[in-house]
Amino acid sequence: MNDSQYYSSQFDGSSGFQMNPLSAHPPRTPRVSTVSSHMYSSSMYEEKDELSENSHNDAESIDEEEDVRMKEAERRIHSGEIWREIVLTSNGRDKAFKIIQYSIKVYLLFHTTVTGSRLLRKSSKRQWEQEFVKRLTSAMTGLSFSRKCLLLFNWLTPLTAILAQQSVPFSSDHVAETKSQIPRPFLHAVMNAPPPVLLEFMNAISDDLYTLSLLGILGKKFGDRAARFSDWCWFLATLVGLVENGVERQMNGNLQHEVESRLYQESLSGATAKSKPTATKVDEKELNRLQKQDYWLQLTRAKLLMDLIFVCYDIFRLNRAKTSVKAITGLIAAFLSTAKLFDRHKNALIKALGVTL
Repeated sequence: MNDSQYYSSQFDGSSGFQMNPLSAHPPRTPRVSTVSSHMYSSSMYEEKDELSENSHNDAESIDEEEDVRMKEAERRIHSGEIWREIVLTSNGRDKAFKIIQYSIKVYLLFHTTVTGSRLLRKSSKRQWEQEFVKRLTSAMTGLSFSRKCLLLFNWLTPLTAILAQQSVPFSSDHVAETKSQIPRPFLHAVMNAPPPVLLEFMNAISDDLYTLSLLGILGKKFGDRAARFSDWCWFLATLVGLVENGVERQMNGNLQHEVESRLYQESLSGATAKSKPTATKVDEKELNRLQKQDYWLQLTRAKLLMDLIFVCYDIFRLNRAKTSVKAITGLIAAFLSTAKLFDRHKNALIKALGVTL
């Protein structure tokens, strides 16, 4: 038998794998592997880059829309609306009365300096000037008393902060999910309160006792002692506030230096990468916020210095230019504290209106 009948080039192994033509199974068409082409191709990384870029663009557009809403809300809010919100609170009315009170005090100071000698030289004094000065003095005294009444029960705010530390969480059973509260003694909570809160609490209590003595409920001697103790609390609280203000300004300055360094490095790099413009905008916004914060810290420092000068005249019983210095420092402190309160209410109204737009 000839082997050529059973051996043909169609079944030659060197020619490659071929299906048997007599097989009942039809030949399958080869398919390209989708796993290798999807997992190991560059399209997957391109999609990730596009997603990250889209997310950055979406976040940037959201921030821009929020800035536009806030600017529009700031444009719509008028000063009258802000003053309306200020005088609704007792603290706001106190600031308004303080400005009027010390404005009258400064006016009377200059009025007495300019016209006092002239009035004393004349035998026939002008009755209307004397009556006018008398009415202004009475108004100034009434405003001072009204401010003291407005600040009654002002100790409730620091008392709330002290009572918040009166209970500590404790669990006797580690398996239980709920935690029982064991109250601390009130004196223990007071002793562990932060010094500014404790000084504010004692200052407010002393002010209320002095106001009660002015109302006639308590004796005058007791009221004078309470006023003396209140001045010491105010003096110490002002010193603590100046120390805290110095620490905050130092931290703010360090943060500004870091942001300015990043902006300088980004400006040198040319900002060619896709993330550079977004990072630059974020840093510029953060720098603007820190600069604004430093501005208000400086105003707070100036107000604390005015308070320190004012209270030192009462604490150390200084008499040299007492009336002039207390009138001027009191008026400056009134304007600075009112400016801070005005900005706080303005920002609250802007945020409330910006949400609705």
